[in-house]
Amino acid sequence: MKDTTDKNNKLSLIGSISLGTGVMIGAGIFVLMGQIAELVGDLFPIAFIAGAVVVGFSSYSYVKFSNAFPSSGGVVKFFNKSYGPGTTTGVYSLLMYVSMVVAQSLVAGTFGAYTLRLFPESYAGYASILGILLLVTAYVINILGNKVIGATATFTAIIKVGGIALLAIAGLIASGFADITGDYIPKNTETLPKGFGFVAALALSILAYKGFTTITNQGGDIKNPHKNLGRSIVISILICTLIYVALALAVAGGLSIPEIIKAKDYALAAAAEPVFGEWGLWFTIAIAIVATFSGVIASVFSASRLLGMLSNMKQIPSLKKMGNFKNPALIFTVALAILLTALFDLTRIASIGAIFYLIMDIAIHWGLFRNLKNEVKFKPIIPLIAIVMDTVVLAAFLYIKYLNDPMVLIVAAIGIILILVAERFFMISHTDDEGNMPMGMETKKTIKHN
Repeated sequence: MKDTTDKNNKLSLIGSISLGTGVMIGAGIFVLMGQIAELVGDLFPIAFIAGAVVVGFSSYSYVKFSNAFPSSGGVVKFFNKSYGPGTTTGVYSLLMYVSMVVAQSLVAGTFGAYTLRLFPESYAGYASILGILLLVTAYVINILGNKVIGATATFTAIIKVGGIALLAIAGLIASGFADITGDYIPKNTETLPKGFGFVAALALSILAYKGFTTITNQGGDIKNPHKNLGRSIVISILICTLIYVALALAVAGGLSIPEIIKAKDYALAAAAEPVFGEWGLWFTIAIAIVATFSGVIASVFSASRLLGMLSNMKQIPSLKKMGNFKNPALIFTVALAILLTALFDLTRIASIGAIFYLIMDIAIHWGLFRNLKNEVKFKPIIPLIAIVMDTVVLAAFLYIKYLNDPMVLIVAAIGIILILVAERFFMISHTDDEGNMPMGMETKKTIKHN
């Protein structure tokens, strides 16, 4: 009876795609568009296409990993297979986890920014409070289980994908295709070589697609995972690419680049009002609320699953020692997202998330290429291309932030150092006198601590 119940509670392919697109669309469309325009000017629609190309190469490794090792731990399982249990796996897995929590905070803040467009300007400072309320709501929904999450994601995905598609088509019809000349020179990159800002901006466009990685965490919750995980990743990326590019073109046709940059936290709403009037503004805000709402729910679901797997693998301290709380991984995930939402603005949240994600992504590709040639069938040239692309984009983005907002680099560096030191000390703490390190359910034997 138990097995039947578990089987019936599995996510369908459509539910899995809904979760993936829910995370991606929630962050990418509604807030990153203005930030990308700051770096590339009127080339920002093309930046979404270029970002999709980079993500396409990156997704290859995740599809191969997911088909070979489907698991609720997703990326954690991939690192464990690539590098073995220990400090390396723990550090990279935590970078992925933190980047996912950062995405939650980004989407929650976006929810607040768009919702407040319904109120007078004097309420603008309450965006983070609304974001925190959304995170609390996401916690409650996630407690209710997989069926509720899948049904919520599917329902909201239909609304927002249909609504955004309608906005994109109507916007293109009303304003026409924007003239993309590349002549606009943003202040943030005017002293740099031509094209440098475009490469750096790809870090943010890649971040807009990173939700596809959360699909890998559904290995224990999706029907027919060896087939459906890979399908879900590919379909989610394709759907989001079409939506991003169409809507970016519509926004570019309705607003000038300075106007987009000025309204970067709510650029889509700002673009809808002059084209469609007040009703268009309300409709856009309504779609943004639905999109960010579902995005936070999906991200909280995936991130808490990843953290739970880390705990079960003894890569972090046991979460079961947190008392009699139900789902402590979920509580910790939401609490950390609330903290980030309260402390940082949307631009810095996005930047930190992009840095953490790209570092983790490089490690995924290298682990597949270097250590799993005998266990997974893949074409080695593809992860190598992905590594080169990620490295170039990350280097350009770090340099841009060094020039314009070094605080982002300081916060990111502190975060990485804290993760590294904490993980190293924890590994040492459960190593016995003979150097054996029991790692729990993921390994049948212990390993020697190095």
